[in-house]
Amino acid sequence: MKVLVAVKRVIDYNVKIRVKADNTGVETANVKMSMNPFDEIAVEEAIRMKEKGAATEVIAFSAGPAQCQETIRTALAMGADRGVLVQTDTELQPLAVAKLLKAVVDKEQPGLVIVGKQAIDDDSNQTGQMLAALLGWSQGTFANKLNVADGSVEVKREVDGGLENIKIKMPAVITTDLRLNEPRYASLPNIMKAKKKPIETLAPDALGVDVAPRLKTLKVEEPPKRKSGIKVKTVAELVDKLKNEAGVI
Repeated sequence: MKVLVAVKRVIDYNVKIRVKADNTGVETANVKMSMNPFDEIAVEEAIRMKEKGAATEVIAFSAGPAQCQETIRTALAMGADRGVLVQTDTELQPLAVAKLLKAVVDKEQPGLVIVGKQAIDDDSNQTGQMLAALLGWSQGTFANKLNVADGSVEVKREVDGGLENIKIKMPAVITTDLRLNEPRYASLPNIMKAKKKPIETLAPDALGVDVAPRLKTLKVEEPPKRKSGIKVKTVAELVDKLKNEAGVI
């Protein structure tokens, strides 16, 4: 069984985000980029499946500018077998990524697609669900634990009230949550081996996908700075401020 894993190139989670002076977006020039943390979890889970014998091949997919090859190389160094890059400089929104993924799924015919539940740059949490809808496949979102056996996947999902256990038929789309696993660090020998692993580069037009943005960002602003707190001398003063200034009681 092939497993297709989607990886996204995002601003590193340790970097402080800065809004552009013209408020059209966030600053990405000369900023450290890395793989989306939830996608690292997806890659790790796919590799563990291969190590257990549940998967025969792990394919890392990414879409975006040429620099996304670096993100795919990271997945290859972790243990993925080969990569697929859909190269475009167009701003990609979740629906466009889902359509590109569907086209690659139709081409590669994997039994399972694993994606991070969301990217830390736009926090959309939409691509996995859209892909499952486009494919007409089962979906297991916010996966806390996976068990693949006999053409089905048992998924323990993180929900608001705790954990939910479901069993879905394959092929399926899985979105990973934070506690599914702890991604491994790529060793130096594997990093060197990753340089020789193949990455296929495609264009959206070759896949028959229109990636033109459907949504327009009007303005990006930093959140208002938090005001400093104050000390009150009595409970009565605290209640008065909560009632008359904060308006919470």
